[in-house]
Amino acid sequence: MTYRIPSLAVLAALCLAAPAFAATTVKVVEGGEGGGPMTLSIDQPTIKAGDVVFQVHNDAVSEEHEMVLVKLKSPDQKIPVVAAKHRVDEKKLKSLGEVADIKPGADGMLKARLQPGTYLLLCNIKGHYEAGMHARLVVTK
Repeated sequence: MTYRIPSLAVLAALCLAAPAFAATTVKVVEGGEGGGPMTLSIDQPTIKAGDVVFQVHNDAVSEEHEMVLVKLKSPDQKIPVVAAKHRVDEKKLKSLGEVADIKPGADGMLKARLQPGTYLLLCNIKGHYEAGMHARLVVTK
């Protein structure tokens, strides 16, 4: 049996045919039940700019959650909460999309193209943001 080793030209052509890069995947896990602590965690707090896929999992047993993606104007931007509604005022933020109404144990996905800057991921169901359901994501060049 004879084996042929591909030439350098063939290997170079294969490398050029492959995509330059794939989307970055950020895993988001949301948890917490009504009346208790709420959590929103991400598996990597800093990523490179480009295409991003957010894979969101609701780890709660009985509580529905959502994930809203917001680009902040500055890393220390204050987030406006409407006290009477116990929710973030999304109209005052630049939302890049959301995964809404994630049932307990279910998954969702959001795709976005992110530029360098600071982003906020949050759950804006009544009282959830105030209970700790948010995380910052830094996107670098």
